Amino acid sequence: MTVPLAEQLRPKALSEVVGQDHLLGPEGFITSVIRTGKPLSIILWGPPGSGKTSIARLYAKAFSMRFETISAIFSGIADLKKILKEPEEQPIFGTSILLFVDEIHRFNKAQQDAFLPFLESGRLVLVGSTVENPSFYLNDALLSRVRVLKLNALDNLALEQLLERFEKKKGSLNLSEEARHYIIALAHGDGRYMFNLVENIQGVPAGHELSLAELEKVLQARAPLFDKGNDQHYNMISALHKSVRGSDPDASLYWLARILGGGEEPLFVARRLIRMAAEDIGLADPQALPLAVAARDTYEMLGSPEGELALAEVVVYLALAPKSNAIYTAFKAAQGAASETNHLNPPSIILNAPTRLMRSMGYGKGYMYDHDTPEGFSGQNYFPDEMSRQTFYEPVERGFERELKKRKEYFERLRKQKSKDES
Repeated sequence: MTVPLAEQLRPKALSEVVGQDHLLGPEGFITSVIRTGKPLSIILWGPPGSGKTSIARLYAKAFSMRFETISAIFSGIADLKKILKEPEEQPIFGTSILLFVDEIHRFNKAQQDAFLPFLESGRLVLVGSTVENPSFYLNDALLSRVRVLKLNALDNLALEQLLERFEKKKGSLNLSEEARHYIIALAHGDGRYMFNLVENIQGVPAGHELSLAELEKVLQARAPLFDKGNDQHYNMISALHKSVRGSDPDASLYWLARILGGGEEPLFVARRLIRMAAEDIGLADPQALPLAVAARDTYEMLGSPEGELALAEVVVYLALAPKSNAIYTAFKAAQGAASETNHLNPPSIILNAPTRLMRSMGYGKGYMYDHDTPEGFSGQNYFPDEMSRQTFYEPVERGFERELKKRKEYFERLRKQKSKDES
């Protein structure tokens, strides 16, 4: 059986765990607990591939404890009893049991309660791991007996350290600098997933450096080709779309007539008109989208041929509307940024804090209610703390977006002024 690369390169000491210095650094919580010589029960809450299992194993090793592990997906009360049988024969600390429960949030209330007597007697140290907020999945009785520790998604520096660990033990990755950055970005803060990606490129011949384009081919399966059927069907729709985008109402009506005359389903055309309104006009004319939707509803109500007049009406309106793809472009850019940073949490000031645990961790602290400010605008940061402020939406000087541009610039000036006042 081939041992997965992530398992082969699992850290052998807590000092080798990357990206969790707030817990494992000189003043980290786990480091402080180990110095006391008395293990505490903890819940490791963090995203996949952040080191929860490795920390649990090394935590047990630091106290010379017997390490037992179960998965809450496959285990139940019977498995717990099997591990914890004859608890009175277990000495306190030293060689007592450390039980690691993977995905502990999957245990129900009764299963969670089964831990309580063993935790109270000191004959069991519990380390649970979860990707879910313990406030919502673990009961109060269990939470009162453990310490919840929040792990971070691995940042680029931590992931680079893992790549260096691989190269130290397995040899060079033979990646160009651009390809190396790509594989780190593709991991999204998950060290285990990054090692899975690395496994896919281990077969590349030594001495051949993979470029970014080559790496993309290795790591991503080619998307299946879409069977377009009759090319003319799509050529006609493309002609209509480009005529509308090109602000030519006469050509747009011509291609609409050709399409409907050729037997195309009118509701398919209506859906495409809705797309044109959103993609090519956007907020330059906020009435375009509701009119396109109304044309579809009208056709559904009247059918052919009366309903086709509503489609013709909206085709002319869209063709003569001011054009802007600013929303389309902005959303694509936002999707790209979100894909690269989807492991980052919202800033703590805008997180709700319905539980005592969340309040103690600073959720919602410092949030300003915009309506309570003189301008109705607080200027606070709403991007993740680890991410610089981004600009996606750039209104054009056409149609209603002229007004939106003024509004956007107004808030940007206020934001800069407030930032200046605070500094």
